[in-house]
Amino acid sequence: MKNKRAVIGFLMVLSGIILLFISGCGKKAPPMPLPIKGQKIAAPFNVKYTLGDRKTTLFWKHEIDDETAAVEPEGFEIFMAKKTFEACEGCPFVFKMIGVVSMPSMEFVTTIEKGFKYYFRVQATGDDNMRSDFSKTVQFDYK
Repeated sequence: MKNKRAVIGFLMVLSGIILLFISGCGKKAPPMPLPIKGQKIAAPFNVKYTLGDRKTTLFWKHEIDDETAAVEPEGFEIFMAKKTFEACEGCPFVFKMIGVVSMPSMEFVTTIEKGFKYYFRVQATGDDNMRSDFSKTVQFDYK
C-alpha cells in the first residue's frame, strides 16, 4: 500500500515537472537576426520645437556613425501623445504616429489645440522595415 502511494506521488510530481517544461515561460517573439556591426540606424537626437498660432514645428538632427549605426535612414516617423491638464499625474498615455517625413528633411509641422499637454518623439526608418530607437521625448503645455 505504501509503495502504491509512493509511486502515485512520484508520478504526480513527474507530471508536474513535465507540464512546466511543455508550457514554456510566456509569449515568444519572432526570431531576430544577430546585429552586424554598424548595420543599424541611429536614433534622431536634439528634438526641438517652436510654437506658432495653433501649430508647432518639430525639428531634429540625425548623424550616421560608421562604427555603430552606418545605415542612412530613408525617412522619419513622428509620434505624438496628448492629455488634458486635468488628467491624473502619472496616468499612462499612448503615442500615435501622426506623420512621416522623407530624407533629407528633418522638420515636421502639425496643428495643436489649447488645453493639452503634448509629447512628441521621432524614429528613423530605413529599408526592410528597419527602425531606430526613439528620440528623447519632448513635452510642452499649450494653454
